[in-house]
Amino acid sequence: MRILLVEDNSLTAGGLRFLLEHEGFEVVVALTATSAIDQFSKHLYDLILLDVNLPDKDGYHVASEIQKQAKNTPIIFLTARDDEDSIVKGFDLNADDYITKPFRNRELISRINAVLRRRGTKADLIKCGKITLDEKTSTVQVNSKDIVLSALEYKILRLLMLNAGNIVKRERLLDEIWDFAGNIVNDNTLTVYIKRIREKIGDTKIQTIKGIGYKMESK
Repeated sequence: MRILLVEDNSLTAGGLRFLLEHEGFEVVVALTATSAIDQFSKHLYDLILLDVNLPDKDGYHVASEIQKQAKNTPIIFLTARDDEDSIVKGFDLNADDYITKPFRNRELISRINAVLRRRGTKADLIKCGKITLDEKTSTVQVNSKDIVLSALEYKILRLLMLNAGNIVKRERLLDEIWDFAGNIVNDNTLTVYIKRIREKIGDTKIQTIKGIGYKMESK
């Protein structure tokens, strides 16, 4: 499970990172809103821990930008703002939880796990029209028929389906594949994998956005 921790206090961020990594999470830290949005555009995250008070833009701005890119990504606000208006604003942005500082470490872990359990139940099946991807079994069906994908093909398709209707930049896809496969992947390899996926799921499902990336049909 990969968490994006957005916290402008480096000491607090370091402590939280240690806590979360001890619990088995992979943690990426962003100290600013700009860095958070940039990190999110490059990688998939299972959950965002988001402070409201950031030095450039506030956490609400970050949440809005994340929702545009992948609206199903769970967000937990983790902030010192405990007034009613701030809390309501957070939930109005579809936050899954709003935790005020100071907090107990075990409570934080418990609430993170609760959000992941709730979201996991809903997100096991990702659907785009007649394509269904089952995250529990790592299988894909088209028109209720199983199709066979390699591990990299599955990873690419999953990222496109999670962002269905939105453009996924080639750089982001390459970053995800690089993490998975090391230095054997390049831009030409990505083109080949997209071609193979199209042949298996239907050529019209993935649109090429020339010079930018790809977009998966949402219906």
